[in-house]
Amino acid sequence: MRWRSVVLALLLLRLALHALLALLPALLAPGLCLRRHFPFAGPFPAPPGPSHWGSLLPPPPLPRAGLWGGGGSDDYERRYSGAFPPQLRARLRDAARGMFVFGYDSYMRHAFPRDELDPLHCRGRGPDHDPSNLNINDVLGNYSLTLIDALDTLAVMGNSSEFQKAVKLVIDTVSFDKDSTVQVFEATIRVLGSLLSAHIIITDTKQPFGDMTIKDYDNELLHMAHDLAVRLLPAFENTKTGIPYPRVNLKSGVPPDSHNETCTAGAGSLLVEFGILSRLLGDSTFEWVARRAVKALWSLRSNNTGLLGNVVNIQTGHWVGKQSGLGAGSDSFYEYLLKSYILFGEKEDLEMFNDAYRNIQNHLRRGREACNEGEGDPPLYVNVNMFTGQLMNTWIDSLQAFFPGLQVLIGDVEDAICLHAFYYAIWKRYGALPERYNWQLQAPDVPFYPLRPELVESTYLLYQATKNPFYLHVGMDILQSLEKYTKAKCGYATLHHVVEKTKEDRMESFFLSETCKYLYLLFDEENPLHKSGNKYMFTTEGHIVSVDERFRNSLWEDILPGEEDGAVKMKPNELKAVNFSSNCNRVPDERRYLLPLKSNYMRQIDRMVGLI
Repeated sequence: MRWRSVVLALLLLRLALHALLALLPALLAPGLCLRRHFPFAGPFPAPPGPSHWGSLLPPPPLPRAGLWGGGGSDDYERRYSGAFPPQLRARLRDAARGMFVFGYDSYMRHAFPRDELDPLHCRGRGPDHDPSNLNINDVLGNYSLTLIDALDTLAVMGNSSEFQKAVKLVIDTVSFDKDSTVQVFEATIRVLGSLLSAHIIITDTKQPFGDMTIKDYDNELLHMAHDLAVRLLPAFENTKTGIPYPRVNLKSGVPPDSHNETCTAGAGSLLVEFGILSRLLGDSTFEWVARRAVKALWSLRSNNTGLLGNVVNIQTGHWVGKQSGLGAGSDSFYEYLLKSYILFGEKEDLEMFNDAYRNIQNHLRRGREACNEGEGDPPLYVNVNMFTGQLMNTWIDSLQAFFPGLQVLIGDVEDAICLHAFYYAIWKRYGALPERYNWQLQAPDVPFYPLRPELVESTYLLYQATKNPFYLHVGMDILQSLEKYTKAKCGYATLHHVVEKTKEDRMESFFLSETCKYLYLLFDEENPLHKSGNKYMFTTEGHIVSVDERFRNSLWEDILPGEEDGAVKMKPNELKAVNFSSNCNRVPDERRYLLPLKSNYMRQIDRMVGLI
């Protein structure tokens, strides 16, 4: 029996040694924090599974340095609270311009007159006419898309010679008489919007960006915009609801095999471009069909929650997609309710937006009420069932990063600051925003990044609202990530996988029309857009349009008599004080934002995205 006693003693000794080794770090270095990553608890409904906020993944073996530094609030304050040197800002402005120039020149050298640039193989890309390849053919119409989409960026950057050259190329070489089936939404925001923006820049008597006039210009871009819009009009015919078909053939109209299903954003985000065209031409047709679509969608919202779904049948009005969120399929619908009001001054647009925003706050927003302090989770906007308000999934998509910028426009700056920090933390983790990010698993659901601009847009608008140098640091991080991970032989490439950093051979046109433009404007404090005294608004594709009296003369009531009764038209100088409900009007005292967010909030965000 003695050998058994010896074995037992050895086992006890081994256990004691293990216990001592486990305690040794704490005994020798009591300041060392060997924390376990605990999941959040709070008001988010828990989806199926053991818990949420990342509990499905094992904790990392050691804490990683987070977005705001691993050493506490001092790291955050040291990096973000100091002044941003003017010399650094000027270098970043030039770097943003250089990014645009490299992409634009590569397109002109290797891809024009085709629609897009393949930056890995240095060649052009156009529609492939495969009906199943909607990702390509919804956008590409064989009409030099990237050149058209980039026109006003050339003007904003002050390159008058190239702007004039590009406009002449568009006038001389682009035709819409093509056997191309395109998505009505994409053709409207990318092509129609850019033609109108460039026309407004050319005909502006003040010429704030330099001499952008075109010799012997005879409104050719406006005529081209009219021609394109006429070719899009068949989408609005033969629908029982007034909601347009999603696609048209530019020669023959709606394809015979066209689907009867469309998304809310696609059908309900045409009003800005169609309204501008109507008011420039004096022809109410275009604004009327766009308004009719918006009103039809609005009439289909849930009686219970006031929310809209994301996919609807244009003949029956039944919701095929019942998800209500702020991302793909819904995003720009809300954006254009507000921007239509800013541009045209129609009271009805503001009323719809205020109702929509209130319902979003009531049903989509989760987390504590005061975003920057208090108990509970930081705020997040989730995807819910439009009829019940119940959580439908645990992911957000990168398009939702536009929403802080929209909140800036209505004065809800504090909430915008907090929500923006969440998307920035995801960017810092991957050097890009995955197309879908699962906030429960703390991992990408759809890992590609097609050079989208939404986070840059919100960063720019938050800087304009707060003038806090924090957002210049954010822009610098984004710019450096794009240079490091997406730059290719002949332009900038989509990231196929944000973790592995593999590339896809595509540079979408919005990279030049939006991403580069917002980065440039963020660092160009003296840009005429900021200094000219003119009021400008960005379309959902980042095209600039002036906010002035000529867009306040409504034409569409003559077709819908009586609907103008009680309408209130805002004057341009009243735009600075839009009268929102007290629930939305929470402009914070700028003095509170020596740093935009408290360091403990930043660390909470880090945990939400798995940085620590």
